[in-house]
Amino acid sequence: MSLQPVQFARYVILVGVVGIAVSLAGCAKHADFVEVRDQLSTVSRSQEQDHQRVDQALRRIESIEQKKDKDSEANKPRFDDLSARLQKLETRLAKLEESLGQAAAKPESAPAKPAKPASPSDTTTIVPGVPGITPTSAFNLAYNDYLNGKYELAVAGFQRFTKDFPGTSLTPNAHYWLGESYYVLKDYPKAIQSFEYLISEFPGNEKMPAALYKLGLAAAETGDPAKAKKSLKRVVDEFPAADEAKLAKGRLAEMK
Repeated sequence: MSLQPVQFARYVILVGVVGIAVSLAGCAKHADFVEVRDQLSTVSRSQEQDHQRVDQALRRIESIEQKKDKDSEANKPRFDDLSARLQKLETRLAKLEESLGQAAAKPESAPAKPAKPASPSDTTTIVPGVPGITPTSAFNLAYNDYLNGKYELAVAGFQRFTKDFPGTSLTPNAHYWLGESYYVLKDYPKAIQSFEYLISEFPGNEKMPAALYKLGLAAAETGDPAKAKKSLKRVVDEFPAADEAKLAKGRLAEMK
């Protein structure tokens, strides 16, 4: 029968040991023979234990390799799935790039047709930068800025209004609120200019009492009490029923 390499090595070792034992037996005493036999027995058991440990280690290695193979097989579907998904993404990306390239190669679309010009009966006025805005809309935009505390924007809006719509019913109000915006910003000289323009150009306007009163306050802020008293006195004399007349009386009393 054929022997495995490990078994063959064991056989050779045992034969050699036995041969040595026989030789020793021929020239040694019986006690020596017994001692040698015991030593050989001990060596044999030690070798057997070593072989067992080697076998156990080999079995552990084999078990680890088998487990590794099983894990690889178990993870293979996951790897295959990820690979398939990656391939789909790459395909979609390629199609997207192709679509973008085709879109870039297309000629520009035809320009939009110009809007129909407004008829003479339309009340809409074209303001540069704000197409199709009416005087009311332009005034409300500036006034809303004032109400929201955006006084710089209000100044710009009312200035634009007085320039673009100089002859509407809202023009006096625009001058008044322009002056109010300057007053809040403590630009009193420009506030005085706005109020004086309203007073001189629109004397019968409903904003006259308020414009005269605020003109007096702005003049007082600039250190011109004579002009301030003159304006406040006009409010009391010319518009005694106005709310501003009561306010003007109070300020005049404070200035005495």
